[in-house]
Amino acid sequence: MSASLKALVDEVRACRLCRETSEATPLPHEPNPVLQISASAKILIAGQAPGTRVHASGRPFTDPSGDRLRAWMGVDETVFYDASKIAIVPMGFCFPGLDAKGGDLPPRKECAPRWRAQLMEHLSDVGLILLIGQYAQAWHLGPDRGKTLTATVQNWRDYAETFDPPILVLPHPSWRNNRWLKANPWFETEILPHLQRQVKELLS
Repeated sequence: MSASLKALVDEVRACRLCRETSEATPLPHEPNPVLQISASAKILIAGQAPGTRVHASGRPFTDPSGDRLRAWMGVDETVFYDASKIAIVPMGFCFPGLDAKGGDLPPRKECAPRWRAQLMEHLSDVGLILLIGQYAQAWHLGPDRGKTLTATVQNWRDYAETFDPPILVLPHPSWRNNRWLKANPWFETEILPHLQRQVKELLS
């Protein structure tokens, strides 16, 4: 890791913006920023924000969602957690807390504007960006995003062909999307084979 990237990552890991200087409701617990990054990474996973298990472990996707995402990509934990190959930079670095129904709150709004562009500058070797969920899709796609998650994922070929580096849009691998996956079997038959081919090619 270069000195400049290391210094930036150190700043991210020490960040307390959402706890101490936020104009919104402060983060209700101690920050624990979670990310994985290296300038040599070939794939960027742009997720949403850590959940409770990731907040405790300090390592991205150490939960059933991570198991499903690794299966979608066709990689094991050794490859997945190799920062020289795969960068994991969510829209929010800290667990945002739970809503009244026990679900995760959205990523904190302070995080991406403060850090994302700076981190992206160090990822010049990335050959594929995986957008996990609507918040990452909104930030990276802007007005090109579909009106719904389904519409965005259905347009995956357009993003893969027109963006540089190519973008592949995915639903969140959470169990909460099991119903969506059953209702949209084309995701597994069309997108996952393409995803696994791209991952294998980039990491070989």
